Amino acid sequence: MSIPFKTVAAATLLAFAFGAIAQTPATGTLDKIKTSGKVVLGVREASPPMAYMLGAGDKYVGYHVELCERVLKDIAPTARLEYMAVTAQNTISLVQNGTLDIGCGPTTNNTARQQQVAFALTTYVSEVRMATKVDSGITTLDQLAGRNVSASTGTTAVQLLRKRERAQNVSYNTMLGKDHLESFLLMESGRADAFVLDDNLLAGIIANSKNPAGYRIVGDALGSEPIALLFRKDDPAFKTAVDDSLRRMMKSGDLEKIYTKWFVAAIPPKNTSLNLPMSPALKQLMLEPNDKPLEAYAK
Repeated sequence: MSIPFKTVAAATLLAFAFGAIAQTPATGTLDKIKTSGKVVLGVREASPPMAYMLGAGDKYVGYHVELCERVLKDIAPTARLEYMAVTAQNTISLVQNGTLDIGCGPTTNNTARQQQVAFALTTYVSEVRMATKVDSGITTLDQLAGRNVSASTGTTAVQLLRKRERAQNVSYNTMLGKDHLESFLLMESGRADAFVLDDNLLAGIIANSKNPAGYRIVGDALGSEPIALLFRKDDPAFKTAVDDSLRRMMKSGDLEKIYTKWFVAAIPPKNTSLNLPMSPALKQLMLEPNDKPLEAYAK
């Protein structure tokens, strides 16, 4: 039986309670799972189609959630799954201190984060773009100079906006939401003129909004980002087990089927399609898997 941790508050309290005193467990993750009989999965409440909550908080679904579940069923078939709601800003610390066994949200693999945690093989390549209202007239990043732009705290979109400010000698009034739904609300309510995030997450949020036809994803990409599952650093046995399981799914075609389920077919709760076919970059990664960081994708 799956046991959910329903709120981000629970994860945050655990981070504060244990973060200062908990050290990286001496035993490997596989041994920890065997001893405890459970695996703790870090999931997101509002990051469709990668990881999100359905209903009253007792069910988490999405592309990366399903990949996590499939991997864990493969490498730890008898373990009980516990789901803990986390955010972009506390996932890494909760993995580091051993509260989470695996992070199943849409986390970007970059060199800075590789100093703190380990990443599995890349299972999605996103493009950071912007969503705007259809009637806003905004179609390019250049039009955002001096305007309000929303982004979610702890995401690489914030870093990319600041990088572009320096490179283009422009200034944005960046408004930070605590999560993606709050960031979208800033645009939906008119307080921000655009919302910058990974294209797949933007598509999911728009598809589940009150008026999907009222928004569009526009403009050049600020950057491409490899997205992957994550877990404790310096635990090569667990990484090997996860990566080998993912390789088998890639080779068999199962991973592409899971991708199609969440990005092309209609998804809950509104049974709408994101219409995001697998990109050429991700198709190539299915043939030649790797765990290269963001910096390898830099233009």
